[in-house]
Amino acid sequence: MGTVRKTITVTDQQDGWIKAQIEAGHYTNDSEYIRDLIRREQERSAEIESIRAALKEGESSGEPRPFNPDAFKRRMLKTHG
Repeated sequence: MGTVRKTITVTDQQDGWIKAQIEAGHYTNDSEYIRDLIRREQERSAEIESIRAALKEGESSGEPRPFNPDAFKRRMLKTHG
């Protein structure tokens, strides 16, 4: 996988936070920390998109049916003990 060099600007407070994460041993350098933030944001975005898709699927699945929680619990106990 190729790499691209980027220059970013952060506030003094943000720089302090990054340095603290490195000093705590969570990361070895600034780049590793930033890459981890990007990976986590990519994962979060994918999870949100998956939830959105499930909501759309549910909304388009038809009219809602009545739900009886007691009957559901009885069925689950009967099926799964």
